[in-house]
Amino acid sequence: MDLNKDGLKNMEKGLEINEVEVKTEVSLKERLWIIIPVVLLIGLLTTLIYNHHSEFSWDGLIGGLNYELLIFFLIGVFAQLVDGTLGMGYGATSTSFLLAYGVPPVVSSTAVHVSEMFTTGASALSHHRFGNINKKLVKHLLIPGVLGSITGAYLLSDVINGDVIKPFIAVYMIVLAAIIIKKALKKNIVKKKTKKLSVLAVFGGFMDSVGGGGWGPIVTSTLLGRGRNPRYTIGSVNAAEFAISFASGITFMLFGGIHGWQVIIGLILGGVISAPLAAFLVNKIKRKPMMIAVGILIILLSLKTLSKLL
Repeated sequence: MDLNKDGLKNMEKGLEINEVEVKTEVSLKERLWIIIPVVLLIGLLTTLIYNHHSEFSWDGLIGGLNYELLIFFLIGVFAQLVDGTLGMGYGATSTSFLLAYGVPPVVSSTAVHVSEMFTTGASALSHHRFGNINKKLVKHLLIPGVLGSITGAYLLSDVINGDVIKPFIAVYMIVLAAIIIKKALKKNIVKKKTKKLSVLAVFGGFMDSVGGGGWGPIVTSTLLGRGRNPRYTIGSVNAAEFAISFASGITFMLFGGIHGWQVIIGLILGGVISAPLAAFLVNKIKRKPMMIAVGILIILLSLKTLSKLL
């Protein structure tokens, strides 16, 4: 009897040890979702300060605290609210406002790509905090999306003209938006399995780099059109977008350098501050109005793109 009792005690201790090990492993995996973005952002900020500190002076910094910085800050706030709640539109929204304000295309493009590296990081952390992320979906999108974004950034820098393929992206988005709105107006949306996620991620990452935006409109729109839950779709696509933006941003920085620090700082501050609010609002916005808003946003942005090219 004593032997049996000792055996049971040993088994219980073994189970407790295994349970602790499993919990530790899960806890470590959970922390990596926070640690990796934070480390990358700190590394990026350190690199930027080290490489470009000579471009700043105290008088220059004081002079930069003016009305224009406030404008860029507000653009960053609005663009991130759009992107964080609808899963798309940061690049298109911020670029449109910057160009309308009179910022040169080269400066606006560089500023948007560099600022996105910070705002998407803040967005990913915020969506993780509010439980909006489907980690399995993020893993399916991550590596293919990064490969597509790096390829697109490299080709745009050296080989192709991004303006040539913009009309095709715009037409695709309009058709997709019409499908999403149609599904949103239906009483019951039938969920369908999304096949070839890796192909979708490669295409979205590539178009985002080449066209100056498109990861959200292409990937989020396709997934919502297949009946996926908006909250987890938007949170997961935003989380994956951090890696896509980081990869394309580094590539653009290597080839083109950095211009327009006042614009960059304004966009970063606005985006980082509004990212938690956007992630919180995803939980509060109802599914059908969100899908209709996504569809209308895509159509408006795509029509704007087409109007510039005609």
